[in-house]
Amino acid sequence: MQNVAVLNPLFLFSRAWKECNNLSKLGTTATIWDSKYTKSGVNMSSLKENTQQQLKLDQQLKEQRRTVDFDTFDIHLQQLLAMVDEGQIWVAPAYQRQFRWDPKRCSQLIESVLLGIPVPSLFMATNQDNSWEVVDGVQRLSSLVKFAGATATRKKLGVGDALVLTDLQKLTEFEGLRYEDLPANIQLHFRTRPLKVITLNDKSDSVVRYDLFERLNTGGVALTPQEIRDCVYRGDFAERLETLANSADFKTVVKLTQLQQKDGTAEECVLRFFAFLDRYKEFDHGVSSFLNDYMSEASKNFDYKKKEKIFNATFAELAKAFPDGLSRPGRKGTTPLNLYEGITVGAALALRTVNHLVIKNLDSWMASDTLRSFTTGATNDRSAVKGRIEFCRDHFAGKEYVRSPAS
Repeated sequence: MQNVAVLNPLFLFSRAWKECNNLSKLGTTATIWDSKYTKSGVNMSSLKENTQQQLKLDQQLKEQRRTVDFDTFDIHLQQLLAMVDEGQIWVAPAYQRQFRWDPKRCSQLIESVLLGIPVPSLFMATNQDNSWEVVDGVQRLSSLVKFAGATATRKKLGVGDALVLTDLQKLTEFEGLRYEDLPANIQLHFRTRPLKVITLNDKSDSVVRYDLFERLNTGGVALTPQEIRDCVYRGDFAERLETLANSADFKTVVKLTQLQQKDGTAEECVLRFFAFLDRYKEFDHGVSSFLNDYMSEASKNFDYKKKEKIFNATFAELAKAFPDGLSRPGRKGTTPLNLYEGITVGAALALRTVNHLVIKNLDSWMASDTLRSFTTGATNDRSAVKGRIEFCRDHFAGKEYVRSPAS
C-alpha cells in the first residue's frame, strides 16, 4: 500500500515549493521532480504549471497590495463638521452639484445616528497638504451638514436650508424639529457620536486614487471619467482646463448637450486636445488610461503660457472654419469626439507650418471616405488615431494626404 502523503497533491506541492523557491529554478529542478514524483501517478507537467501560476498570482497580489495604503479613524461628528467648515475635508464640485437625498432620507440617517445605529463608513483620499477629499459617502456627509452644519458650511456644500426632521420611525417626538430646536444635551449627544472614516493615505499613487474613485463610484452619484480626474488631479491644471473649456472660440467649435456641458465633457475635450497633440504617436488603444497618464504628469509639469497660446490660436482659426460648430458633414448636433480629435489636433499641427488654416474644399475632404474610415468603426486603435490627425493636418496645411504605412 502506497504512503497516503505521497499520493496527496498538496503534500507534493509543498515539497515542490521547498525545492523550487523561485521561478528561475523551475527548469533545473524538472528532472528531480520527474524522478521523485512520477511514481505517485501525479501529472508532473500539470503540477509544474500550477506551481508557476501560484507564484505569479502571489507575486502580483503582493505588488499591487503594496501600492494601496489605508488609515482608519473613529471621528466625532463635531470634529467632522469642523473639518468641513475649515476646508480640511473637500467635496468635489461635481459631487456638490448632485446632492440628491430628500428630507425623508436625510432624516432617516439623522435618526440612525441619534439612536446609535451604525452607519456606513465614509471613504476619503488624503491630499498632499493632508486635507481629505470625499470619495464615497458624500450623500451622508452632506446630510449631516444639512442638519447640524453652520449656514456658511451648508452654502459651501450647496445643500440648501437647514434640515427639518420628517417621517421618523422611532423618534416621533422629533418630527418637525431642526438641529437648533433640540435641547443642548441632545445636541451634544448628536455631535459626539462617532463615525468611521477610512482614508487612502498620500503614500498611494495617483493611479490607485483614480482606481479607488472609479470602483467606489457606484452609488446614487455617478461621476464621469473627467469628473473623477478633476477629483484625483485637483489643482492648477484641472482649473485651467475648465477655464479654456469656457472660452468663446472653443464653445463656438465644440457643440455639446446640456448634460455634457455640466459633466466634465468639455474639460475632457480640452484635455484630449493637449494629450493627443503631444502624444498621439504614443497612443495605444486605451483612451482613459492615456488621458489619466497625461493629466497626472501635466498636473506636475505643464508650460501653461506656451500651451495656451497654441490652444487659443488653433480654436480662433477653427471658429472661423466652423462658425456653426463642428459636426459631421450634412448633420447637425453634437461634436463627435473622434472627429474632434482629428480636426483640432490636425489644425494645431498644420499651424506649425502655415499662418492660417487652408479651408478651401473643407466640406469635400471632411466628407471623404478616407476621413470617414478613420472616424467610424474601430476608432481607438493607433492607426485610426494617427490617420485622422495627420489627414486633417495635411489638408489644413494645403497638402495632399499620403497615407503612411503605419496608418
